Amino acid sequence: MTLRLAASAATLATLAAFPAAAQTYDAVETQSPVISTQSGSGLVFTLRGGVGTRPEYFGSDEYTAVPDIGFSLNYLSLGSFNFGDPDPWAERRGFGLRGSFRYIGERDASEFDELDGLDDIDAAYELGLGVAYTATSYEVFGNVRKGFGGHEGVVGEVGADAIFRPTEALRLTFGPRVFFGNDDYADTYFGVDADEAAASQFGAFDAEGGMLSSGLALGMRYRLTDVWGVEGQITYDVYRNDAEDSPIVAAGADDQWGARIGITRTFSIGGR
Repeated sequence: MTLRLAASAATLATLAAFPAAAQTYDAVETQSPVISTQSGSGLVFTLRGGVGTRPEYFGSDEYTAVPDIGFSLNYLSLGSFNFGDPDPWAERRGFGLRGSFRYIGERDASEFDELDGLDDIDAAYELGLGVAYTATSYEVFGNVRKGFGGHEGVVGEVGADAIFRPTEALRLTFGPRVFFGNDDYADTYFGVDADEAAASQFGAFDAEGGMLSSGLALGMRYRLTDVWGVEGQITYDVYRNDAEDSPIVAAGADDQWGARIGITRTFSIGGR
């Protein structure tokens, strides 16, 4: 544990030192700013592309590389209605709504000896909304999403971040996260039904929803130019309650790490 924590801290330090000359999980977060009265017209948005790492499946002690993709709506003008700020680096304050999207890859039991006998789980998409309150030195937020595909449950997360600005170009965030899922979600990824128990090494387990994990997230954003930047994040989560008690997790790991780094590029359509 100490070795992994040191490695993660070193990784973020490397990201933070990147020269100025870049849940849980395959995930895409869409963030929408608060309504603004600034003048302007058109559309301003930011795309992120990079690479990350996550567990092979929920509860796995093995990790795999995944693409890191993100989208942020910075500004939208429709007639006299102005939404957001055309400056992609503007620090927004107060309450704001945002979209929330997560992609969970399929779990193919045939690829993992320890899962032999369990049912496969298709890839899932989660769509929802979130609300956040941002001040100068902190942010608190909550998201709710509905699943489609591999699971059709409802999940949510709440969190808070302290915000640090060591330099004008660098912004760091650090804070706790708590993740919730309903019975459908919990039983899909952490449950073992009677047929699976008969065909696998696991005993039957009916996973119930509730708080399923808690953890910490350490993030960074570095401004390279007016339109280019770098974003990175390291996460650490520990399974709780029925997720922790799942025989699938017991055979793997109840703590889960994640990391990502990506290059961001802002695009403008129309006047500013």
